[in-house]
Amino acid sequence: MSDTETKGYLHGFTDEERDRLYHQARLVEHRVHDRLPYRRARRLLEVGCGVGAQTEILLRRFPDLHVTGIDSSANNLAAAGEHLAQVPWAPGRYELREVDAAHTGDAADTYDAAFVAWVLEHVADPAQVLAEVQRVLQPGAPIVCTEVHNATFYLHPASPHLQRYWDAFNEYQIELGGDPYVGAKLGNLLLGAGFTEIETEVNTFHLDARTPEDRHEFITYWSGLLLSGAPTLLTAGKLDQATVDGTRHELAHAANNPETVFYYSFIQARARAK
Repeated sequence: MSDTETKGYLHGFTDEERDRLYHQARLVEHRVHDRLPYRRARRLLEVGCGVGAQTEILLRRFPDLHVTGIDSSANNLAAAGEHLAQVPWAPGRYELREVDAAHTGDAADTYDAAFVAWVLEHVADPAQVLAEVQRVLQPGAPIVCTEVHNATFYLHPASPHLQRYWDAFNEYQIELGGDPYVGAKLGNLLLGAGFTEIETEVNTFHLDARTPEDRHEFITYWSGLLLSGAPTLLTAGKLDQATVDGTRHELAHAANNPETVFYYSFIQARARAK
């Protein structure tokens, strides 16, 4: 992906964001990586590999796999290289390239699998990216896309500062060329790019008093995810500091409130190249 295509990324490229991405990947690993269809794959293309958080998991779960990770950010790729160099099972099994995901420069039929996670929400033209992935995959090769659908977020009791923050977060992502609702569109996008055997699955976090430890852990993580976008939103004038502070307070209260209900769904789509 080019820099212009990823300008919908609100979280920044700080050391804190890098660490958050590693934590996120491990926290939801079982939801994203369980049952991935890569057992026979040997050359996988990871689109938007970022700091290598998902790459590490792919290489661990599929010991015969070689991953080519592409990203638009040189800083992200440098962080990925440093991270993966310390992972015992990774050396010699990955390549990191700074390229445009819509124009990889790879020959047709180069890869026998593809993985896309939390990326298409940040690009200006996800259809073009998927069309390029279709082009470089071998016929019948599997692709798995995991993406957000931010219309599903719900938190009880009512949190007015958080609601204003959430609305501004999504509206600004759209303004910058991203799509916080792209998960619901994956079926159409994959079909339009020429993929076949398309299936979509809704994966839901529904956390309440039945699992208080899980609820506390996930809301604490979610707080970090949301508030990582605060500097960008404040600089752009989309929020004031009082709303950010109020959001932080409401999330901290929600994490410890026995009455809290947290609900959010994301979409995972699987398909095969034509």
